[in-house]
This record gives sequence, C-alpha cells and structure tokens, in this order.
Amino acid sequence: MNRRHFLLAATATAAFAPGMSHAAGFVTYRDGLIREALAAGQTVFVDYSATWCSTCKRQERVINALRAADPAYDAAMTFVKVDWDDFKSHPVTRARGIPRRSTLLVLRGEAELGRLVAGTSEADIKALMRKGL
Repeated sequence: MNRRHFLLAATATAAFAPGMSHAAGFVTYRDGLIREALAAGQTVFVDYSATWCSTCKRQERVINALRAADPAYDAAMTFVKVDWDDFKSHPVTRARGIPRRSTLLVLRGEAELGRLVAGTSEADIKALMRKGL
C-alpha cells in the first residue's frame, strides 16, 4: 500500500470513528473537537454554516466538488462543520471572532492559515483549501 492510499484509508477510518456524526463529508462539531484535532497535529478546515443558509449550501457544493476532484484535501485536513444555530454564541465561534455563518477557516496548531467570509467562488474556496495542504 503506498503512502497516499494509507493516508486516505487512515483519514477515512479516523473521520468515521464511532461516536462521531457526519454531515455531507464533514465531521459534525461537538464541544472540544477542533481543539483536540489541532492538539493531535491535524490541519482543520472549519465550516460555520446553517442548514437554511443558501450561501452555506453553495460553499458546501464547491467544497465537496473540490474534495472529490482531489483526494489530497481529505488526506491533509479534517473537515468540521459547526452549526451556526447551535454554536453562534459558543466559545468555538466567539474566540475566533467569527462574524457570521458562511465563514470558512483553515487552522493548524495555534495558527489560522486562512479565512473566507461569505465567499462562494470556486477560485477563492480552492485558494483557501490549498493553504491546508
């Protein structure tokens, strides 16, 4: 098994571990999840979204298409969806100064590698995702 296949298999196994729920290829946020993933050395792509938000839906379609076209994204990052309606006043949102739903972040360690607020262009989202590679 080559390294890339191993990383893909390991990521899939970790992402779909028991006790974690998923929304369209994203791990659904639970308290402490992002902090734990960062402490474990993972790069985390965070999508602050709401089920009723049309901008969020467009972002999700673009993200999923980019992930399907290039498996390197899934090998390099953990994708986490934070439900805006449940966590808009929570420290996971306030501590990072998230202004609104439809905010996307790429995090590694203590650093924020990039952020996109309400952007839906494929080029902008791809540029953000590439920061996590």
